[in-house]
Amino acid sequence: MTNFNYLKISTTRKIRYLKLHQKNATYIVFLHGFMSDLEGKKPQAFLKFAKKNKLGFLALEYSGHGKSSGKFINGNISKWTRDTTLVIQKVVKKNDIIFIGSSMGAWIALNQFSLIKNKIKGFLGIGSAPEFLDKLMWNKFSNKMKIEIKKKGVINLKYGDYEYPITYQLIKDGRKNKILNKKISQNINVTMVHGSKDKSVPVIYSKKVLKIFQSKKKKLVVIKNGDHSLSSPKWLKILKKELKLIIN
Repeated sequence: MTNFNYLKISTTRKIRYLKLHQKNATYIVFLHGFMSDLEGKKPQAFLKFAKKNKLGFLALEYSGHGKSSGKFINGNISKWTRDTTLVIQKVVKKNDIIFIGSSMGAWIALNQFSLIKNKIKGFLGIGSAPEFLDKLMWNKFSNKMKIEIKKKGVINLKYGDYEYPITYQLIKDGRKNKILNKKISQNINVTMVHGSKDKSVPVIYSKKVLKIFQSKKKKLVVIKNGDHSLSSPKWLKILKKELKLIIN
């Protein structure tokens, strides 16, 4: 049974997280995707990897996700970025970090580079989706949808195999968190892994993330026939292999 913890952010807010403490060790920090949680296969697989390799581990559920408090429709990239920074400061403290960002989690991870950059020693992106709110949602909305979301503040959007309540404040906040026009100068290992059959996020987004980094130690791994989740045992094995290369 997995033992979860809660960090009290305020009198009304708490964030659920999963940790493995290893004194003076590098921490793997796993950041999940849009409307996801810590019940999936990836956080558990990376937790086992951390135990086996004597590394620290942290994964959290942003506010409005999983068992963390708050409503999803009140959240946005800025709030979820702050949630992440607060939990890292509380749990990881001064230890080094290797980020694993899954889908939207890659966007949240990229935001951390301007906040705690000196601690970050590597980055693994999985189906990375920075700036997806404008580029993969808003820009594809019909005029009717745009009018509706502006008027009502929210629409229910079918995206891939899922349906999401998308708020106008979320879209607007995403524009305040542009990251693809920035540069990250740290010379760290950066690997983007993307499924060739990802129907939600095109592979070009992983390529765009790599362009942000000026490091010479970066690469793209495209998994043949892989979907957006990349959560089958075969694909998890590839992800763990790439993570080990980043660490070493």
